[in-house]
Amino acid sequence: MITGELKNKIDSLWDIFAAGGLVNPLDVIEQITYLMFIHDLDDSDNLRAKEAAMLGLPYTSIFTDEVQVGERTIDGQQLKWSVFHDFPAGKMYSVMQEWVFPFIKNLHGDKNSAYSKYMDDAIFKLPTPLLLSKVVDALDEIYRLMSESQAVDVRGDTYEYLLSKISQSGRNGQFRTPRHIIRMMVELMDPKADDMICDPACGTSGFLVSAGEYLKENRKEEIFFNRQKKDHYMNHMFFGYDMDRTMLRIGAMNMMTHGIDNPFIEYRDSLSDQNPDKEKYSLILANPPFKGSLDADTVSADLLKVCKTKKTELLFLALFLRMLRIGGRCACIVPDGVLFGSSTAHKAIRKELVDGNRLEAVISMPSGVFKPYAGVSTAVLIFTKTGHGGTDHVWFYDMTADGFSLDDKRSPVADNDIPDIIARFRKPGAEKDRQRTEKSFLVPRAEIVDNGYDLSINKYKKTEYKPVEYPPTSEIMAQLRELEVEIGAEMSKLEELLRM
Repeated sequence: MITGELKNKIDSLWDIFAAGGLVNPLDVIEQITYLMFIHDLDDSDNLRAKEAAMLGLPYTSIFTDEVQVGERTIDGQQLKWSVFHDFPAGKMYSVMQEWVFPFIKNLHGDKNSAYSKYMDDAIFKLPTPLLLSKVVDALDEIYRLMSESQAVDVRGDTYEYLLSKISQSGRNGQFRTPRHIIRMMVELMDPKADDMICDPACGTSGFLVSAGEYLKENRKEEIFFNRQKKDHYMNHMFFGYDMDRTMLRIGAMNMMTHGIDNPFIEYRDSLSDQNPDKEKYSLILANPPFKGSLDADTVSADLLKVCKTKKTELLFLALFLRMLRIGGRCACIVPDGVLFGSSTAHKAIRKELVDGNRLEAVISMPSGVFKPYAGVSTAVLIFTKTGHGGTDHVWFYDMTADGFSLDDKRSPVADNDIPDIIARFRKPGAEKDRQRTEKSFLVPRAEIVDNGYDLSINKYKKTEYKPVEYPPTSEIMAQLRELEVEIGAEMSKLEELLRM
């Protein structure tokens, strides 16, 4: 979470844009993203040059001595943030507008890449040199504070805080998944070097970025010392779809900034017929939007065969099953209503998960996880597509704490079930003997079927009642009499004081 001076600096950056005449929240976050991307390009280019030098490998900087921008050939060093941020406001503005921005728009020669698709119509909207100068100075200060921070993922938290300022976020919920919940889901799924990973409602690509970071941390040698696996990681592993071009643009830049050269990020209504993907992916990570109902005429017919409904949360589950290849896995967030809803469609999708595939886990999360943006209770579903059943037991976990307070402030606290969730999930053998009064336990498939495929944890969790012994009534009455005498004596003293 962002607090203190860093939070104040980000708030003041937002105020600088407002004072400069840029007030549309989406425009502001888009321009900030461009500038952060330009700053990070400089840092990542320096880092890759150092890594290449350490490994004795050749490396050509994107800021070579001469860079072609349109019909002009210019000194590439002037495009580096560390160089142009010291220019006078007027010169900085012209360099940014005439050189830097066209340079990043054409950074990828491949016009079919995700980055190129969504940068083609990007516009530099800062209206004056003075505003640009103030914004650059403010971002320099924010980056300084981030570098001094001890937080593990301060850049991610900063970006999340920036995104939280977009008023539309409360309405469509497309990028409100807390980063620590994303990370938990990625660790539970433990992505492999040969996975094909998809988020059909990707927003700013948070799940894809986190999966990429996890692979870097845990499978670095396997991926980066193997030419084919590195090419797969850079160009063929990550797929994301969304219906908001601004989010796609931010998502594509987010992926590139995190070292993934060519993710497949595309404009697509995943629930419609324009999504042809069937049995393609080995891993799906998602928190799809739960925007209620939609027009059934726009929904792909094969999804309606699984569950005839207009509710997006149910249709997305059907979609995940269709998009996964046999043996493919999924971790997704669903609202609690999916677990116990009594409609025919609710029961149909739960039956398909339990009987037609292998439902592995239901992790119930407290309602405060998505505050201050929403107070809805949610759960994480984990399942494997088999196409012919395979559910023997379902693992339930009752998460009551996630490391942050469950009020609107979401302040860090000591209580955190996430490490325990990951540890228990990875050792399923140890769960067999757990009682249903504990945090986690197994429920056999037959019992779930008997309960109408109800997946709410309260249906199976047992409450342990501990007897409380009270003293005899006579003893309580005697204590009350003693208190009465004490109160009378104190009242008498008070009356004497008032007479003086």
